[in-house]
Amino acid sequence: MSRGDNSRGGKSSKRQGKSIVKPIGRRDTPAKKVQNSPKKISNPDEIRLNKFVANSGVCSRREADLYIQTGSVWVNGKPITEMGYKVKLTDEVKFDGRLITPEKKEYILLNKPKGFVTTTSPEKTKTVMQLVANASKARLKPVGRLERNTTGLLLFTNDVYLEKKLTHHKSGIRKIFHVELDRNLKFEDIEKIKNGIKLQEGFIQVDDISYIEGASKNEIGVQLQSSKNNIIHKLFEHLNYDVIKLDRVIFGGLTKKDLPRGHWRKLTEQEVINLKML
Repeated sequence: MSRGDNSRGGKSSKRQGKSIVKPIGRRDTPAKKVQNSPKKISNPDEIRLNKFVANSGVCSRREADLYIQTGSVWVNGKPITEMGYKVKLTDEVKFDGRLITPEKKEYILLNKPKGFVTTTSPEKTKTVMQLVANASKARLKPVGRLERNTTGLLLFTNDVYLEKKLTHHKSGIRKIFHVELDRNLKFEDIEKIKNGIKLQEGFIQVDDISYIEGASKNEIGVQLQSSKNNIIHKLFEHLNYDVIKLDRVIFGGLTKKDLPRGHWRKLTEQEVINLKML
């Protein structure tokens, strides 16, 4: 009986000793709070250089790192070899000497109305950029220019290679204009223009010029490759004619068919291929 009591009592004491006895002088201290370091706020206008290069379609991001290390990538005129370097979308980035952009290539054709300036400057009140503002989120740029009162086809793109190719003075891109003069054009003046006229801008020779069939002789069709500013006005002014209306009806094989004045459309894949083959 006593053995059983002592045995149970001993076990009970052990349990109690383990459960209630605490070292003297120790206090329960709350767990220390871990302070998180402040998160770095990323700039939405910046992008890592390797991602910029990869998104442009030149190569993969891993390959872009190798090209950056070897100095093949330049930013704003300087070679960048720093890993993790960030650039702005407005920076000029070149890969092997060629401008690149991370945006998807867009090609927009506008039938420009009268009274709009061909510029990307936001300071002007009426610009062609306002007419294509909803066409794309990409940073579009007009290919060449049309004067304020000149109407017709104007191409926009963020493809810097194609833009430079089409505006180069040796591009050979076909442009046809419908010209309306203040008076009938004499046949001998047509011959003078065909043979070429020397202006301050240099010797200007058109590819073709003729009266428009079914119209009066003050309406002329002119085909030329020159990209010199306002050159058609200057040609006719040299012969004492005033240009009343000027409309670009063909640009590199693109036409105004089914494109009303003031409206735009995206080029088809085949049209883009055709332009790149010019």
